Amino acid sequence: MRVLVTEDDEDLRTAVEAALRGAGFAVDVAIDLPQADEALAVNAYDCVVFDRMLPSGDALAYVHQRRRAGWPVPVLFLTARDAVADRIAGLAIADDYLLKPFAMDELLARVRSVCRRSDAGVVTNSVLRHGDLVMDVAKHEAWRGQRQLTLTAKEFAVLHQLIAAGGAPVRRQDLIAAAWDELVPPASNVLDVVVAQLRRKLGQPQVVLTVRGVGYALR
Repeated sequence: MRVLVTEDDEDLRTAVEAALRGAGFAVDVAIDLPQADEALAVNAYDCVVFDRMLPSGDALAYVHQRRRAGWPVPVLFLTARDAVADRIAGLAIADDYLLKPFAMDELLARVRSVCRRSDAGVVTNSVLRHGDLVMDVAKHEAWRGQRQLTLTAKEFAVLHQLIAAGGAPVRRQDLIAAAWDELVPPASNVLDVVVAQLRRKLGQPQVVLTVRGVGYALR
């Protein structure tokens, strides 16, 4: 899952980024609304985390404007504004509203919950199936037949994209965008390494096919 974190406080931004990366998320960061705007214009995100009060303006008004234009990506606000009126206003626009200071474990749980509501991905169903492969996205579990698979966050993200495609080829750049972030160069071989690991864990008969010049697909 890919998350955009927009926070102007460097220490908090760094801590949130590190916690999300450690939990297996692909993370991009922005320090203000213009930077967030640029990132949203070129990347697809499963959710966006906004500090509500930024030097460039109130993120609540920014999200409200995008919502009116039909923007569907789930949003979590981080804020020190704890008045009941502020919380009501925030929840009327966003999907969740977390007060500062907060525990990182709670942030991770809320981001996972918010990301599951995403309409930005190719599929919104919680349980996906392809042949004898079954994936429960909400529970972060996957099986082949009766055998439960033990997958890393990156392996799970890649397999998720392949199952969601229903056997159609998925481009390399789309798989990289879904499982990593902009720190990974397009020419990197990280995807090939993860696919090789995934093939070993899936076992025989081989189900992940290489589509030359495109990317990968499920048999």
